[in-house]
Amino acid sequence: MTKKQPPPATPKHSEKLTALFNLTVGNISAALEAPGKHFFGGNSHLMDEDEIADLSIEVMSLITALLKSADPTDKDSSELDALTVFFSSLSQKMMMRGGHVETVARYTQALQHALIDALEKDSNITFSQSRSVLLYLTGVFNELIMAVFHAYLEEKERALHAQDVQLRENATPITEIWDGVLTLPIIGTLDSSRTMLVMEALLSRIAKDHVHSVVMDLTGVKNIDSQVSHHLIQIVRAVQLMGSEAIITGIQPEIARALVSLGIDLRDVTTRSTLSDGLKEAFQRMGIYVNSKKD
Repeated sequence: MTKKQPPPATPKHSEKLTALFNLTVGNISAALEAPGKHFFGGNSHLMDEDEIADLSIEVMSLITALLKSADPTDKDSSELDALTVFFSSLSQKMMMRGGHVETVARYTQALQHALIDALEKDSNITFSQSRSVLLYLTGVFNELIMAVFHAYLEEKERALHAQDVQLRENATPITEIWDGVLTLPIIGTLDSSRTMLVMEALLSRIAKDHVHSVVMDLTGVKNIDSQVSHHLIQIVRAVQLMGSEAIITGIQPEIARALVSLGIDLRDVTTRSTLSDGLKEAFQRMGIYVNSKKD
């Protein structure tokens, strides 16, 4: 014989929960400011007293709105959505201030525990009612905890993406050696995303600075395959289409052999053995001749 499951929290139970919550908000606010607590105030210094008071008022308002809604158990209700969005935004705010997502999670659990404690002390709620209400509260606060950690994951993903972009930009610096002459040292592997990043930055500089020559140095490229060579040719052709000269330098013997075996045709591209020779070629095309200094 299967056990009959307790009914979900009804509007009547929600009224009782609303009253209990209103009684416990003051205790939560006091707990946030208690010495030794690691929520938003006290030792953590993430919020001042006024902000903590405003936080408590807003949380009370949002939870009260949820409990008083037509169907507090509706996971698609606008009231529950507003509550989860608030906790997600709170998580992002705390991380921006140097806090940790665990702080918001502990705060959320403190709210839940305070409501459960108040529920256990209320003698007007029967066992079957308290069980259904506990299940309801667990579901609501699970949603809030998920919102907190979802905000954390989103923030981490944004940070990792920003770091990746920064690393890629730093790994391929574009330097103006002379008016109209840029150098582009390529180090490591050219994948599709890096190629697009380099090409966008390079073509932007060519258009902005009216670049005459781009010296692409491959000294830092140790291995090359068909995909990398394809990306390299893409950059060269894009430079030429912009009306600039592309000069490739620093091709190592193993890279030269690989390019030949792959059938890569560089006959219409100027190549020089070293970056210095490539710069001399770029200067000569501009009518500037560089002589080595002799003692």
